[in-house]
Amino acid sequence: MRPFTYTTAQSAEDAVNLGMVQADAHVRAPVQFLAGGTTLIDLMKIGVMQPSALVDLKRIQDPALRRIEANDHGLRIGALVSMAEAAEHDAIKRDYPVLSQSLWMAASQQLRIMATLGGNVLQRTRCSYFRDTSYAQCNKRNPGSGCAALDGFNRQHAVLGTSDACIATYPGDWAQGLIALDAKVEVLGRGGIRTLPFSELHRDYGDAPHIETNLRPGELITAFLVPSGPHTRRSLYLKIRDRESYEFALASAAVALDLDGDRARDIRVALGGVATKPWRAREAEDMLRGQPITEDLLRRAADAAFTSAKSRKYNAFKVKLGQETLVRAIMQARAMEV
Repeated sequence: MRPFTYTTAQSAEDAVNLGMVQADAHVRAPVQFLAGGTTLIDLMKIGVMQPSALVDLKRIQDPALRRIEANDHGLRIGALVSMAEAAEHDAIKRDYPVLSQSLWMAASQQLRIMATLGGNVLQRTRCSYFRDTSYAQCNKRNPGSGCAALDGFNRQHAVLGTSDACIATYPGDWAQGLIALDAKVEVLGRGGIRTLPFSELHRDYGDAPHIETNLRPGELITAFLVPSGPHTRRSLYLKIRDRESYEFALASAAVALDLDGDRARDIRVALGGVATKPWRAREAEDMLRGQPITEDLLRRAADAAFTSAKSRKYNAFKVKLGQETLVRAIMQARAMEV
């Protein structure tokens, strides 16, 4: 591990100011915010991330960052709320089950207690070529070096949103629930607070996969805003993985459904485990919205969701698996009692 400076922030504004100072001073190794630390510390230990400065957020006591507010308009969830707190919150379990389920299916209980929601959505890929510094070719870790996964062992890698520069999969679960529910993210920077759709937080890879989000230097996520609606109670998260616990998704689907009899008055679908970022399956939604939910229509919608898929040698199975996961998730949501 390389030397770095360590500073403790006393407030969100303090953290932003410290972040901007350090970012200006260390252009090649910018500041990193430390919250739960469940991902960052691991990456620092193996030499993948080498920040020159850490700003610790754990002593910030601002209630707005640490509480969950639920009312008729929706949720406001502070970024320093832990995964466990959100997963166990009564209003989230009752009215937004896709959010609770996606958190329960992630990590272990020990990690869920430590990890914060702000850090969760910013976790880095689990691509083995990114995490093993003995591989020189990784455009995420070493821009311009190439991508060893393209012709390597790529069973875990993405088939949606890929580019010639990177095929690394976004590893998170909760983000799929957020994007399916049209959540927004509140961000604090030097210019004050700004709010953007959660769907705009993560960037397409293109030829610069090392730039993963649209956050500006020194900006800090402060909250997630989730609107209420008739679809949120009939929602669920389905995760397919090699083993039942403590494993990342091979394919997953976050589904929210508003039914009028058998007809989908509204439907939202997000996919995980198969894409480079939290992935909204809008092609499938457009085919299903306003239509009776039948298995034949679901399979055609699933095909449409993967029209742009590009598979490699070892991950071609993810196309079919992703389609089947989408169909199964919607069928389960349709059968829910709400």
